[in-house]
Amino acid sequence: MCGRYCLETPRAELQRVLNSWLRPDDSAWLAHYAPRDLIRPQEPVLAVRREHGEDHLSHMLWGLLPGWVKDPLQAPRPINARAETIAEKTSFRGPWRHHRCLLPSTGFFEKGHLIRRKDRQLFWLAGIWDRWIGPDGSEVETCCVITTRPNSMVKPLHDRMPVIIPDGLESIWLEPGDGAHRRALEPMLTPSPPDPWECRTLKPASSKHNHQQLSLLD
Repeated sequence: MCGRYCLETPRAELQRVLNSWLRPDDSAWLAHYAPRDLIRPQEPVLAVRREHGEDHLSHMLWGLLPGWVKDPLQAPRPINARAETIAEKTSFRGPWRHHRCLLPSTGFFEKGHLIRRKDRQLFWLAGIWDRWIGPDGSEVETCCVITTRPNSMVKPLHDRMPVIIPDGLESIWLEPGDGAHRRALEPMLTPSPPDPWECRTLKPASSKHNHQQLSLLD
């Protein structure tokens, strides 16, 4: 599974990466952006989505709340969706068809280890999202991370890893498309090759304010 990740890219660099997606009204999402070394479930996450033919940058809560749910307080809020069954599960099949998204990340965590690119560059976690609309018209956008079987690096740590979208295929991932298009996306749902990645051991950081903070071992 993917239960923690980070986004430590400086604001100026993130804005450069997102330039092809940014619209004038999207810039507000970056105005209060700050790098985060630990992102947890149920927290707001930055996401890129396509809707009505346009790409948008927004914040969503990590934990999918399907739009058809009657009582949001009682509904499960999955943080991951298995790639192998995403087209079949009731909560996921609608978003899989119409609401795919990209979650920018610089690393993800598994059992006391940080997995990140060797070049330290940002990468895209594959996600799906949905919009819940309350009786009063209030809206909540939520998402979850798609997972797949692990590559050889992650396998000793966990039997799942997040789906990572290959560089250059971000726009194809966001395109809604039809059944044939979704079938063409299936190769993206396989494990990322281990060569571009490194796995670093973490240790608890001494902090009076945040006992869950982690730091790299030298």
